[in-house]
Amino acid sequence: MIKNLKQLWGYNWLLQELIVRDLKIKYRRSVLGYLWSVLNPLLMMTIMTIVFSNMFRFDIPNYPVYLLAGQLIYTFFSESTSMAMYSILGGAALIKKVYLPKYIFPLSRVLSCFTTMLFSMLALFIVMMATATSFHITLVLLPVVLIYLLLFCIGFGLLLSVLMVFFQDMQHLYGVFLTAFNYLTPIFYPANLLPPWLQNLLVLNPLYDIITIFRKVVIYGEWPTLTEHLLCICFSMGVLILGVRVFKKNQNKFILYV
Repeated sequence: MIKNLKQLWGYNWLLQELIVRDLKIKYRRSVLGYLWSVLNPLLMMTIMTIVFSNMFRFDIPNYPVYLLAGQLIYTFFSESTSMAMYSILGGAALIKKVYLPKYIFPLSRVLSCFTTMLFSMLALFIVMMATATSFHITLVLLPVVLIYLLLFCIGFGLLLSVLMVFFQDMQHLYGVFLTAFNYLTPIFYPANLLPPWLQNLLVLNPLYDIITIFRKVVIYGEWPTLTEHLLCICFSMGVLILGVRVFKKNQNKFILYV
């Protein structure tokens, strides 16, 4: 891991270029540009709040903030891992021509999405101020929660990028997985709506653990328990280490399949 980090530092200029390229491509020919990072979650939150708080009548205090907090986390997970999945195939032209660390491609995709999410956080704070939600001292833990999320998505993205090279049906399967994962994670509904046996299994959902801590820190002003921190650390570091090992073991075969 230390060796990989040293190698990454030597290519930090390339990583920065790839991140900037991804951001420029995302907002190319867009009149509002980066403002969409704020407007998009606000518009989606407005629509979903109208639907779920009125039609389904979820009894959740300050529902707009509750919804947007979960939505931001899930959107980052979905976009970053989906982009990372295609990263090796998308960088095939460079991989065939010059030597460079191949993990830089999925890493740049995740980091570009992470940058977009940081812009989108402004939408959350705007909604909190509009709904008179208190800002708590627990916000000091926000960077820690975001690190848990980032490490988990990097590891998951590395795994997907390897699978996509050798098994391109992943693009179809992963779309189904994301849809199912969205409904199985309490993003727009309270966890207590689920059957008791399914509520007990939620602890095995890494995204649910991260969203729970995120909401505690940002909305409710509660300090996460040690158990909650340990769960997030174990999931994030476990998936990251697994992703790095699988990627490193298979990266020399990429040239035969891209």
